[in-house]
Amino acid sequence: MSYRYSDENTPPPARKASEVAQTTFEHVYEVDPRLMQTHVLQQVFPNWDTLRIMHARHDHLEWMHHHFAHTTISGSELMGDTTT
Repeated sequence: MSYRYSDENTPPPARKASEVAQTTFEHVYEVDPRLMQTHVLQQVFPNWDTLRIMHARHDHLEWMHHHFAHTTISGSELMGDTTT
C-alpha cells in the first residue's frame, strides 16, 4: 500500500458548470471556491472523502426524510407548481 499526497488531495481539474458552480468529479458540483474565500475558510479535502460524501448523500437524504419530513416532493413537482 502506498500513499501519495498529491494523488489523494489534488482533485481533477475543475470544469465550469455555471457562473457560480464547478464540477471536478462526475456528479459532484460545488460552489466556485473563489466566491467563498472571504467568508468561508477553505479546507483541503482528500479525494476519497469527497467521493464518500457524494456516494452517501442518498442514504443521508432518506434518513432525514424518514425522521423529519411529513411529506416529500420532487423537484419537478415543485417546478410544476411555479410554472402554472
